[in-house]
Amino acid sequence: MFRLKSVAAVAALAVLLSGCQSMQRQNATTGETETNSTSKGAIVGAVSGILIGLGTGDNAKERRNRALAGAIAGGAVGAGVGNYFDRQEAELREELQNSGVQVRRVGQDQLVLVMENGIGFESDSYMLDSSIYSTLNGVARVLVEYPDTVLMITGHTDSTGSESYNQTLSLKRAESVSSYLAGQRVATNRLSTMGMGETSPICDNSTSQGRKCNRRVEISIYPKAN
Repeated sequence: MFRLKSVAAVAALAVLLSGCQSMQRQNATTGETETNSTSKGAIVGAVSGILIGLGTGDNAKERRNRALAGAIAGGAVGAGVGNYFDRQEAELREELQNSGVQVRRVGQDQLVLVMENGIGFESDSYMLDSSIYSTLNGVARVLVEYPDTVLMITGHTDSTGSESYNQTLSLKRAESVSSYLAGQRVATNRLSTMGMGETSPICDNSTSQGRKCNRRVEISIYPKAN
């Protein structure tokens, strides 16, 4: 029984991975080689499909066939999510070259755009600076092209001022970015906002450069729930 299951698993993965895109890509931020998310998603989906298939069926042959079918079906779903985010990530990186906005990939199905160092806002203001308009226009264009995602826009401040003031300021900055994207045809039901104030620093607030680093807005992009 174990041998039959092993053969089914290997065969299923071989069929699936033979149709995957290139398994490796270069991380645009670190320069390191990594498995792309299309392949990661396909592998995870395939393994899930195999396990489900091997757990059903009335005999060894039927279980083997169901494992193969499950691998292909599960892999296709996983690869689809990964591929969707791979393509979206590539377009965002192209749009945001030299903009100062970082694009970070978190796992298979999350992207984070980081507007740090006070980009887009004057000091102590939540009104968007016109210098960021073209950058956000590019972000919006990609978001409209990939509608099966939702966004959480989160504002952060440094530790200057009271906690309550910083909380309000961070939320208003997030809302300013959300409103601008909505004005560029990003559906409002995809947009959520949150203010974190000074509670999540990424740099040292004891230095001016650190405080500047902490003044940021982050746009997290997730798959839309089915």
